[in-house]
Amino acid sequence: MASLLQSLVGASEKAARIAQLCRQEEALFSLLIEEKTGPQRNRRFLRDFKTLADVLIQEVIRHDVGKEFPELQEHIQGEESNHFENGLGETLEVQVGLTQQDTAALLSRVLDRNQAAAELLAAAVHQEVVVSDPALEAAALSIPTENLAIWIDPIDSTNQYIRGRGDVEPVDGIHPSGLRSALVLIGVYDRRSGEPVLGVINEPFYQEELQAHRWQSRYHWGMAYGGVTLSSLGKPPSQAALRVVLSSSEKPELRQALEPLYGLRFASGAGYKMLCVALGLAEAYVLSEATTFKWDSCGPHALLRALGGGMVDLAGALRVWRAGQRRPLPELTYHQPVEGATGAECWANHRGLVAYVHREHLEVLLDTLAATKML
Repeated sequence: MASLLQSLVGASEKAARIAQLCRQEEALFSLLIEEKTGPQRNRRFLRDFKTLADVLIQEVIRHDVGKEFPELQEHIQGEESNHFENGLGETLEVQVGLTQQDTAALLSRVLDRNQAAAELLAAAVHQEVVVSDPALEAAALSIPTENLAIWIDPIDSTNQYIRGRGDVEPVDGIHPSGLRSALVLIGVYDRRSGEPVLGVINEPFYQEELQAHRWQSRYHWGMAYGGVTLSSLGKPPSQAALRVVLSSSEKPELRQALEPLYGLRFASGAGYKMLCVALGLAEAYVLSEATTFKWDSCGPHALLRALGGGMVDLAGALRVWRAGQRRPLPELTYHQPVEGATGAECWANHRGLVAYVHREHLEVLLDTLAATKML
């Protein structure tokens, strides 16, 4: 398991470098943000390059981890399909080639023969990333890899990744928007039980080096299996003044129910809000809508479990709470699609969620929401 964890962290670091490259290099950034007008306008291009950045990062993680762990190759899933239609109407399969030249040739076709952009991306895909971290090497937890599967969210909070600024000031440590909320999320779960067992969260835009015009990344990891927990983070202390982080688009009724007892904070990106809980910047993240997916929550969920917390199905937890049941509460699982749903909705967290570290905070929150009868 230590070697799998090292592989996932290394893959997340390479993914972070690709995400950084697309923001830092003018040849790529112009593709990321520019939408041509007039006769030169390609209405698909802006959307397509956003998608390509996501797909490429996803396929790099799939390639690098699958190469080291062939038994997992067919069990690595992501948000994006790797089939991509370029501006010439060609449908291409985005994948990592045997050599840097092979990858550049494929990406050149995807990018309508933009060779400069293709070569920049191919070099990032084939770079060797070495992570020197004694804590990673010392992580000892035995989980049979043949029972595992992986969810990838290559760039969570894509809109902030494309348009977000790097200088958004935090409010009580939480960045309400901007590049800080764009994360790489990797989660490993048990295929039999659906429980998340290992998670990696990478912050590609953790800190900007202004003079060098580049970004520094930061990663976090957590493992929880068979009663054993390990994490790169320490468990945040329990706070008396409770803070809940929400989406700015959350239901007004939910906000009104929470406001009398909680300090409400708002942020972009589901993964970022979950990370805020793991870091102790908020005691809980509450979402009442079906707007997150298994690839959003699997990695953060594993990290929260490693810290003694978790992520419950909100509607399910309220139902059993109102019936007087206190343990166990239904946690999110990752192995079964939503019955009757199609497409991406198969993998939605369709009944909302609550992310938490301290059980007592979850109980106070459920008491508050159960009394409102609004959910």
